[in-house]
Amino acid sequence: MNRRVVILGAGYGGLLTALTIRKHLRAEEAPITLVNRVPTHQLVTELHRLTAGNIREQALALPLEKLLKGKGVDLRIGGVESIEPDLKRVRLTEGSVLAYDTLVVALGSETAFFGIPGLRENSFTLKSVEDAKRIREHIEEKLDSFARGGREADASIVVGGGGLTGIETVGELADELPAWCRGRGIEPGSIRLYNVEASSSILPGFPSELVARAQSSLENRGVRFRIGQPITAVEGSTVRLGDGSAIEAGTLIWCGGVQGHPVVTASGIELVRGRAAVTADLRSVSHPDIFVAGDSAAVIGEDGRPYPPSAQLAWQMGETVGYNVFASYRGADLQPFRPVFSGTLASLGRKDGVAVVGARLTPLKGFAATAMKEASNLRYLSHIKGLFALAY
Repeated sequence: MNRRVVILGAGYGGLLTALTIRKHLRAEEAPITLVNRVPTHQLVTELHRLTAGNIREQALALPLEKLLKGKGVDLRIGGVESIEPDLKRVRLTEGSVLAYDTLVVALGSETAFFGIPGLRENSFTLKSVEDAKRIREHIEEKLDSFARGGREADASIVVGGGGLTGIETVGELADELPAWCRGRGIEPGSIRLYNVEASSSILPGFPSELVARAQSSLENRGVRFRIGQPITAVEGSTVRLGDGSAIEAGTLIWCGGVQGHPVVTASGIELVRGRAAVTADLRSVSHPDIFVAGDSAAVIGEDGRPYPPSAQLAWQMGETVGYNVFASYRGADLQPFRPVFSGTLASLGRKDGVAVVGARLTPLKGFAATAMKEASNLRYLSHIKGLFALAY
C-alpha cells in the first residue's frame, strides 16, 4: 500500500529529505508532495552577496523543477496555512488540503523582533532572495536621493545584529558602497555604515583573535561598530540605542535573531523554546508520524541547549530524516541524528574572511577563509546536483 509523504519547505532540510527518500524508495512506494512558498531552492547563506549586488539572483535561486527532475516528486508552490496533526492533514493558503501518512516539517524560522517598539515596521529583514533584492533597491534609492541633495540620513545604513548574517552583510556593503557612490558622484566618506550588536562581542562562537581580526578588517573599510548597545526603539528613521544615543538612518537591516515558524508553533505539536521538540531520530515527541528538519526542530546539544540554526545542520538533518522515513516504511531501525560540525565560515567581503574548520577547529583568515567558503558552496551544489541549474 502506498504511504503518502508530505514535505513542508524546500530549504536545505526539506530538499535533502526529498532527495534522500528517493535514493531508497520509488515513487510508487512513497508518493512525495513537496510544498514550498516559491519555485526555487534558495541558498540563504549567500543572500548578503545579492544584497550588495555582486552575484546574480540565478546563482542563489535554483529552480526546484530542475533539481527534482525525474525524482517523482509532486511540487506544490504556495504557502502553508496550518498543520492539523490529529487529522493528519495540512491546509495550504490557497485553500486546498493535503492528507499525509508521514509529514516532514522543514519550514525554517522567522525573524525575531523581541518586542522592540517600531523595529518590525521600520526595518528590512534578510531571509530570502526577495528580501535581498528589496534591500538593494532601497539603498540605491536612498543614495540617489542623497546625491540630489537629500537628507544625511539617506547616506546612513544600520545593520542590527553581529552574528554571521549581520557581519557578512556589512562586509559586502563595505566592499560595494564605494562603487555605488562613484557612480552617483557621492564622496564615499559621506556614507555611514553601522553594525549594532547588543552583546559584548560580534561573531559569537569564534575565537577572540578572529573576532578582533574581523572587527579590524571591517573598521578599516569604514564600518562603525556599536557593540554592547541594544536597539531599544525605532521611530521612523531614528534608531535608538541602549545608552540613550540615536542614529538617524535611511536604511535599517535587522539580522538580530530568529524564532520558530508560526505555523509550527500553532500546530499543537510539542514545542521547546518555540521550535518542535524532537526525539533522537528527529520525530516529533508528541506525534511520531511527523519528522522535523532544519530550523523548525529543537535538537538539544550536550550543553542542554538547542543547537543554533545553521545550513550545515539543516542539510545533515534532511539526510537523516530522509533515511528514517525509508527505515520506518521498511520496519527497520531509525538512525539517531549525530551532527558533524565541520566548522564555521564568515566572509568579510569578497577578499577577506575568518573561519574555524575541521575537528580541531583550525583558525583561518583572509584568502584561505574565503577560499574555504567558496569550496563549501561548491560542495553543496555538487551534492544536490545543482550546478547544472545555475545555467537557467
